Amino acid sequence: MGDMYALDLALNLRATVPSAVLDELRWHLGTASGPGEGTTGAPAEELAGPDDAFPLLAERGPAWRIGGLLVGELHRTDCGWALTARQEVHAECLSDLDPLLEQLARHSSAEGVIGQIRFYEDHVPELLISESGTLVRMALEPDEVRAVQAHQPR
Repeated sequence: MGDMYALDLALNLRATVPSAVLDELRWHLGTASGPGEGTTGAPAEELAGPDDAFPLLAERGPAWRIGGLLVGELHRTDCGWALTARQEVHAECLSDLDPLLEQLARHSSAEGVIGQIRFYEDHVPELLISESGTLVRMALEPDEVRAVQAHQPR
C-alpha cells in the first residue's frame, strides 16, 4: 500500500497575480529554477532549494499509481493565466502542497471548484474550492454520490 494522492487542478488566475507568485508556480511546474532566478530547463530533481523543497507539479509522463498521465501547464490568456495540472503527491508532501493551493485559491479569477485531491485507493475525491480567495476543502461522501446516481435517468 502506498501513500500517494491524486491531485487535479484546473483554474484560471487573474491577470494581476504578482510575478513572484508566477515565478513560484513556474518553479513548481519545473520550468524555472526558482522565484526570481528565471527559466533553466533543468530537470525537476535539480531544482530543489536549500531547504530540500522540490517542485510539486513537475512530473510528466505515465502516472505510477493513479493511472493516466501526469501533466502541468501554465499559459497566458487574454484575461490572465490558465493552469492545468495532474500529479501524484506523496502524503509526506501534503504540508508543502497546502500553501501552494492556498495561493492559487487567493489568485483564482473565479469562485468555485479549482481542483480535487483524493487518496489514490479512494473512489471519491475531496474538492478544492476557492471562496472569496480562500481555499475550502469539501469532502464528498460516497453515500451522497450514490444518492445522486440513484436519481439519474438511465
